[in-house]
Amino acid sequence: MNRIDQLFRRKNNRILSVYMTAGYPRIGDTVEIIKALESSGVDMIEIGIPFSDPLADGEVIQKSSQQALENGMSLKLLFSQLKGIRSFVNTPLVLMGYLNPVLAYGFRKFIEDAVRVGIDGLILPDLPLEIYRESFREDLEDSGMKYIMLITPQTSENRIREIVGNSGGFLYMVADSATTGARNEITGAQVEYFRRVGAMKLHIPRLIGFGISNAETFNRASSFANGAIIGSAFISALGDEKKQPIADKVEEFVASIIQHP
Repeated sequence: MNRIDQLFRRKNNRILSVYMTAGYPRIGDTVEIIKALESSGVDMIEIGIPFSDPLADGEVIQKSSQQALENGMSLKLLFSQLKGIRSFVNTPLVLMGYLNPVLAYGFRKFIEDAVRVGIDGLILPDLPLEIYRESFREDLEDSGMKYIMLITPQTSENRIREIVGNSGGFLYMVADSATTGARNEITGAQVEYFRRVGAMKLHIPRLIGFGISNAETFNRASSFANGAIIGSAFISALGDEKKQPIADKVEEFVASIIQHP
């Protein structure tokens, strides 16, 4: 069984997924950060594929992506770094990025190499549902990886059900239609959106992302879904200039989030 499915079978609430940018802050930090996230108690890890034009991302993740590219990160190098990671990491791993680098790498080769290193899921926010269904769904389903899709506050109920019918693993609920970025509170309009989707009684687990930045917003989001995704706040913590080992930064950040509600 896919590790994402296993996770949601054994845990139903307060699932913490953390986004990291591969190759940031240093080219060799990727695996160390993954190991530190697992040992700190994170439930799932999203590995961001650096891209030169990340339109959906806010300034923090854009800068981390640019730095990673300048460091020399590429899909070929990332797969090389992840080779053998399943001998010491059991946490579900999801690749998240944009379609262009995947197509440049070769879609089928990308899927083969991702499966080979033990990737459990894939998120490509700029791949339209119709094109996914027509050109990519068969290869992804045959691979055993979960294809995870996003919805926003503007997504209609009919479209949400259509997306769920073509998704796997979990539904990524984008909390805000703006770009990614840490925010300090969840608004009333967002709560209304969370409740509207919850009332649909979807069969797929839901995680809330975009704007989740601290224990308060994580706990609040988790009260409306199975858990939440944190990205920009974590990237900022990694880029902090404090002179301490990267694993210590990871541990401190995760400990600040995983607090009892």
